[in-house]
Amino acid sequence: MAYLETLEKSLYNLVTETSTNLPKDVRRAIKKAKEAENAGTRAAMSLDTITTNIVMAEDNVSPICQDTGLPTFKVYTPVGVNQLEIKKAIQTAIASATADAKLRPNSVDSLTGKNSGTNIGAGLPVVKFEQWENDYITVKLILKGGGCENKNIQYSLPAELEGLGRAGRDLDGIRKCILHSVWQAQGQGCSAGFIGVGIGGDRSAGYDLAKEQLFRHVDDVNPIEDLAKLEEYIVKTSNTFGVGTMGFGGEATLLGCKIGVMDRLPASFFVSVAYNCWAYRRMAIDINPATGEIINWHYQEGEKITFKDEVQTAATTDSDSQVVELVAPITEEKIRSLKVGDVVKITGRMYTGRDAIHHHLIGEGVEAPVDLNGQIIYHCGPVMAKDEADNWVVKAAGPTTSIREEPYQGDIMKKFGIRAVMGKGGMGPKTLKALQEHGGVYLNAIGGAAQYYADCIKGVDGVDLIEFGIPEAMWHLNVEGFTAVVTMDSHGNSLHADVEKSSLDKLAQHAERVF
Repeated sequence: MAYLETLEKSLYNLVTETSTNLPKDVRRAIKKAKEAENAGTRAAMSLDTITTNIVMAEDNVSPICQDTGLPTFKVYTPVGVNQLEIKKAIQTAIASATADAKLRPNSVDSLTGKNSGTNIGAGLPVVKFEQWENDYITVKLILKGGGCENKNIQYSLPAELEGLGRAGRDLDGIRKCILHSVWQAQGQGCSAGFIGVGIGGDRSAGYDLAKEQLFRHVDDVNPIEDLAKLEEYIVKTSNTFGVGTMGFGGEATLLGCKIGVMDRLPASFFVSVAYNCWAYRRMAIDINPATGEIINWHYQEGEKITFKDEVQTAATTDSDSQVVELVAPITEEKIRSLKVGDVVKITGRMYTGRDAIHHHLIGEGVEAPVDLNGQIIYHCGPVMAKDEADNWVVKAAGPTTSIREEPYQGDIMKKFGIRAVMGKGGMGPKTLKALQEHGGVYLNAIGGAAQYYADCIKGVDGVDLIEFGIPEAMWHLNVEGFTAVVTMDSHGNSLHADVEKSSLDKLAQHAERVF
């Protein structure tokens, strides 16, 4: 019994550390990007917010990003170790960490849509075992959120790629696929990000290999010379695209690239890419198989950047931009005075609304649970907890990727009179047209900055549709100084469309054979 209790505690500590404290190698990569960025830009403002958020998450021992992903474990065990016990201990640790708001409840029944509330469900958490000859257990964990998971991509060679032309079944074709994978992510995966690449295998093995690369150290060197050169080339070239942090433009689009290779079928040639956001949450521990105690933490090499001397609040950016205070309900006149690049600071009430809310509201004859005329909808699935007085408290509240709501958003804004929607990564032409017709704006918050934004939330005034689960409910938030950037306005302008077009032109400059 003592062994199992100790093992569960060790695994709980692994989950908590992974969710709340970025590894040293990731911090160094972010600092390098911050130093390379031009001062006074939207990208620089984003990186200031990101580093502030890293400090707050560590200090608060709270999730770096509210989307704590689908926990995926890779466990290496000596011969004779009971893997069933380890799996049970992992499930107990996950459920406990969820109850303590170190994880957001993310396990949703794929048929009914019901959230288990514990992160335990059919096939979840994902646990993969492998035996080895060492005399200790190693447990690796990665928390990869839905925004970056949705930007994973797999290519089957040969292929025709936008901007790059034909990618053949050779190293140069692989190069083109990887460059394209970075470009297509834009800001929707919370750039600047990291990628793991799997060459070969079948479709499922290729993705497994790609995700496995994300457990490598950021600054290691690939033992295969051609792949070492390709990894370096991909990072250097991707940072010429101008996608930048959050897709705002800038110098840092990719922070790391790791490539693995395996054999394949003669008829199949897959290149699989696992995209990971800047909030690169992966950790590993070694465990004594006799006691269950942690005997070693991984990713501890080198200097730890604390960022505490650099913390500052988000500032204004370009000289042509303005800082605008928004208090809902907002008039159409006020909204139409805003333009792309303006920074807004929101005070007062706003409401969260994600996939389930949008699907619900678009239904025929459905009324909103509150009056949304002139209001702000925040694409956010927060981490919530109850305090001692049984009141809801926001523990983490960064934006979710907005493009999923593209089929609904414009119609819902018109139907209910919503004046602003806020999320990350931008939206498409249907929403942009609605913003023009109705008089609305899209506000881009900083993806992953869950502690920074939670600090701006001064209270929870209510909740509707809680039956959809904590991430999908409509939370009534009382906010102060909640900062975001106008990236789509009511005059037909979209920063996201502009960056996508300009970065495609830059991508196309790398169509000629290199390898």
